[in-house]
Amino acid sequence: MFHGSMVALVTPMHADGGLDWEALERLVEFHVENGTDAIVAVGTTGESATLDEAEHCQVIRFVVEKVRGRLPVIAGTGSNSTREAIDLTRCAMEAGADACLLVTPYYNKPTQEGLYRHYKAVAEAVAIPQILYNVPGRTAVDLLPETVARLAPIANIVGIKEASGSVERVHEILERCDGALEVYSGDDALALDTVAAGGKGVISVTANVAPAAMHRAMAEALAGEMEAARRTNAPLEGLHKALFCESNPIPVKWALQRMGLIGPGIRLPLTPLAESCHDTVLQAMEAAGIHV
Repeated sequence: MFHGSMVALVTPMHADGGLDWEALERLVEFHVENGTDAIVAVGTTGESATLDEAEHCQVIRFVVEKVRGRLPVIAGTGSNSTREAIDLTRCAMEAGADACLLVTPYYNKPTQEGLYRHYKAVAEAVAIPQILYNVPGRTAVDLLPETVARLAPIANIVGIKEASGSVERVHEILERCDGALEVYSGDDALALDTVAAGGKGVISVTANVAPAAMHRAMAEALAGEMEAARRTNAPLEGLHKALFCESNPIPVKWALQRMGLIGPGIRLPLTPLAESCHDTVLQAMEAAGIHV
């Protein structure tokens, strides 16, 4: 359903932490112009954890409005409260989003049965395409392949963003689900390997700063042109690492600020990028052909 380079969009903020709507519109146009295949609004990279529910819905509505159907909008609507996840998912559907991305419930560490019932409840409550999101490094819970396979027959569960850092996990999900849902890499560094395994693209942090190159690499990979894709990806490899020198989205917001696309705002408990990381990110940007 969704293929290619899907940007995990940052949420621009003013220095006081207020939402910067002008910069958000600028980012939308930046991605439309540079070939990004879909925009993921208010995911982890969009600081969903520190936006309140009203702001969350406002950002989704704004992005849908500014995109004007030119590419798909996927709304991050996950929560560690099933009721809140349903409310956010319903808001996204009413706003006109094309799909929702739902992170596994964080902190409360549900069992596999709890994860199954959580996702089943959201899918049954809101008739919009939904993408599971597994990122155990952030959530302290791992959505196992056997649970994904239980969820795959639900009609509006259409994919999974797999960010466990394991290509073997991608293979296992694809084998167990047998085409019932699509798999997307949640790790830029593993995006090509995920597509080579049968995945359909990446939900990307790197695409925030290098959208055209990420789009090209994914397009080549999906066309089976893996050598060309690896050549396109090679200058980006430093970015894939450098943008995680501190917790995401700290480095990527700093990089976008250096590019003149957003201001300095980020919300506590996240803080501005440590000076010790500046050269690391700048060198990776330079290697990727991003001159600031």
